[in-house]
Amino acid sequence: MSAIVERRAESDIIYPESDGQPMAENTLQFQWIVTIQGGLDSLFANDPNVFVAGDLFWYPVEGDPAIRTAPDAMVVFGRPKGHRGSYMQWREDDIPPQVVFEVLSPGNRPPELIRKYDFYRRYGVEEYYIYDPNQGDLSGWRRYDDSWQEIPSLAGWTSPRLGIRFEFENKELVIYRPDGRRFASFVELSQQLDAAERKAEEAKGRAEQARQQAEEARQQAEEARQQANQTREQAERLAAQLRTMGVEPEL
Repeated sequence: MSAIVERRAESDIIYPESDGQPMAENTLQFQWIVTIQGGLDSLFANDPNVFVAGDLFWYPVEGDPAIRTAPDAMVVFGRPKGHRGSYMQWREDDIPPQVVFEVLSPGNRPPELIRKYDFYRRYGVEEYYIYDPNQGDLSGWRRYDDSWQEIPSLAGWTSPRLGIRFEFENKELVIYRPDGRRFASFVELSQQLDAAERKAEEAKGRAEQARQQAEEARQQAEEARQQANQTREQAERLAAQLRTMGVEPEL
């Protein structure tokens, strides 16, 4: 009887999917959150067993909805893609996010940063990165066996889990995919798409021009062939006429 009551009580627990707070405090922070989350999602778009999310509540402990946080971006290897209202770890084969990102804003307070640091360290995150776009500072920690250590230098650092490389250009973070392409904002991606479409149209125009020139050359060659045939036929008729007059034409 007590087991039934316990299960019913457990089923009544509510795990909120939102805290009513905005995802970002300003446009710069929002742009970077979207750029990082979108870049990671694109990076693993063809792997059905990598789940990428942004600003999604992660509940690591069943039965205690107060233990939660919402990383600006997180990557979970070994879990299928799909929409979720929150990430309830006990429903995900008890696999925690292996990599998380936080993007700072001027409103971030040290106690909140310390709380998240302790949360990620405690609940199994393997790599944790914090980027401050206002200062151009990137910090990171990595799990070595059971220890949690700060990464000494992130300029040129390649994430063991993600394969992405961090660089800095004019004090701004640049993230490179394993294939050498950069993470880009939505505007940059749109500009790249527009440029690619223009190049495609220009190439199409050049191909059409080349086709027309080839067709003109073919027509000219056909006209020259016809003229040559006409000249040959005229010469043959003239030779025949000369023969009827008893004159053997010189060939």
